[in-house]
Amino acid sequence: MAKNTHRTIAIILAGGSGKRMGQDIPKQFINVNDKPILIYTLESFQNHPKIDEIIVVCKEGWESILEAYAKQFNITKLTHLAKPGETSQESIYHGVQEAEKIAQKDDIVVIHDGVRPLIEEDVLSDVIATCEKYGNGVTSLPYNEQIFRVDEEDETTTTEYIPRDRLRRVSTPQAYKFGELNDAYKEAYSKNIGVGSSSYANTMMVELGKKLHLASGSDRNIKLTTASDIELFAAILKTKNSDWIKK
Repeated sequence: MAKNTHRTIAIILAGGSGKRMGQDIPKQFINVNDKPILIYTLESFQNHPKIDEIIVVCKEGWESILEAYAKQFNITKLTHLAKPGETSQESIYHGVQEAEKIAQKDDIVVIHDGVRPLIEEDVLSDVIATCEKYGNGVTSLPYNEQIFRVDEEDETTTTEYIPRDRLRRVSTPQAYKFGELNDAYKEAYSKNIGVGSSSYANTMMVELGKKLHLASGSDRNIKLTTASDIELFAAILKTKNSDWIKK
């Protein structure tokens, strides 16, 4: 059997200001147990055997601080930085453009939010494996709550629910073959399709008519948006290795 010759490059989004966090510094650089949140994220990619290089889309003015932290915590796979855009979608595109310098069309690009520091090795492995098999892979989880559609004339009432067995929660990491992703972004921006303020790589691909393939996810893979999220993250770190918690 022929050995895979492609490389896997991570694009980590860390360009946000974190206004909703209400802190004095960007949330990705807030320290928890004497380590920045972003470094927890980068360590997961640094330690994964299938990740070859890391690109960070870094908040402007924080590049030298990130490089210092990377040196301190031995994040040797961090090789490139990209500038953030006005939106998450534009930031991803900047990361993809930076990847053009090092990626071949059959290489895999894994996109991940820098403020999702609890990414587990098996989740990252599965999204890469799904991409290797189908050309893309998107982390997903079943939706366990009941979803109702509000009435158009009275938003305090409802008469319709959406069956949850047809729903999936999708987040990052997401993995794509670089050639297809790069072409998709060029097409999307030239045609103004899937590049709005709430768009992301996965929604753009669907709007361009691409089929996405679902990989496994984890409820631990939370996005740190508010100060209470950081408190939850710190609590999870304390219990992460507890023997009494069944995985």
